[in-house]
Amino acid sequence: MNELAIEKYRALKEKAILTRVYGHFSKMGYVHDPGTGLIAPQHSKDQIRLLHGIQKDHLLGGNSKFISVNLPKLLPYFASGKDIDPLKINPRLELVKSHTWQASLFKMASLTWSVPVSRGYGRRMRFLVWDQHNEKLIGIFALGDPVFNLAVRDGYIGWSGEERKQRLVNIMDAFVLGSVPPYNILLGGKLVGCLPRSLEVYQEFNRKYNNSTGILSKENKKANLIAVTTSSSLGRSSIYNRLKLDSDHYFKSLGYTRGWGHFHIPDPIFFELRSYLRELGHSYADSHSFEDGSNWRLRNIRAAFSKLGITDDLLRHGVRREVFISELATNAISILKDGADAPPDIRKLRNISEIGQLALERWIIPRSRTRDDYKSWTLSDLASLFFRETL
Repeated sequence: MNELAIEKYRALKEKAILTRVYGHFSKMGYVHDPGTGLIAPQHSKDQIRLLHGIQKDHLLGGNSKFISVNLPKLLPYFASGKDIDPLKINPRLELVKSHTWQASLFKMASLTWSVPVSRGYGRRMRFLVWDQHNEKLIGIFALGDPVFNLAVRDGYIGWSGEERKQRLVNIMDAFVLGSVPPYNILLGGKLVGCLPRSLEVYQEFNRKYNNSTGILSKENKKANLIAVTTSSSLGRSSIYNRLKLDSDHYFKSLGYTRGWGHFHIPDPIFFELRSYLRELGHSYADSHSFEDGSNWRLRNIRAAFSKLGITDDLLRHGVRREVFISELATNAISILKDGADAPPDIRKLRNISEIGQLALERWIIPRSRTRDDYKSWTLSDLASLFFRETL
């Protein structure tokens, strides 16, 4: 192929990519103004779910074989309404190991979310939350390395760049957290939301990471899990706000993100942008490892947009997520900010059983008295979340 033919081919391909990108944004309700960039639609929670809906459809489609093969054998671990006695719900944690049926169950549960979940980054701990009364799954949560730059978190702690670099190792981010049906009807999400701030999670983290060497820093910083962050996918959170048992706050709001990112760019378009970079011989296209950082995907998109003449304004999706922090140690901020030599003060941490009992009394039992629709939930209803049909 001569040089002229190559240029013509590339121009046609770039035009096709641009048409697809702008068409996708238009379908999602965005308006592109050459003067101001991407104008986001007004976002209610239902509208945000619709924005995530395209990603969710792609995710279910990409996992159709996994669902077909695994759902029949995993379905018995989910509850029907008739399996639940709100007075006897008793949570138990199980740490998930890779390449096990529990890992498949965690993945299956995450596919029930209306918003696609992240895969996490760096250090990761995944948990199943079981109901010991019936051995059914209440929910899941996962902790991973937090993003390096997060303005509302960094402002709350008040640290410098060097302080953050040295002590961010003591924070994890709950990138997946919630309950599955029908426990979600009973506010099971609030129960699960309290569990990252538990004695068992603190101890499990220490067993796994307290004596480990960082991949990037090559240092053993003797990390302790003294704080967990998370963010709401749907703007203001109904789960994390007022998440309090007795006088203890399990998460507190720090404010909102700016509404920039790449969630509104689905996998098919991302893969097309990455393929385009690969054809150009760009180094980002095939460098994807832990050392490349959590923003590898964003850097790929920005690089492709730059080559295509698209401004960064198209990364302004307008969905401002509420950010929360849970302090496992009462002296968490002094350790994070000042590097205090005192050990983490975890005397106020409750164990899973204590948290479960308090959550039942505060949320689950009262909800069961006003909302009995959980009783009619069946496993066929669960299957419909994957196949849009009943078994």
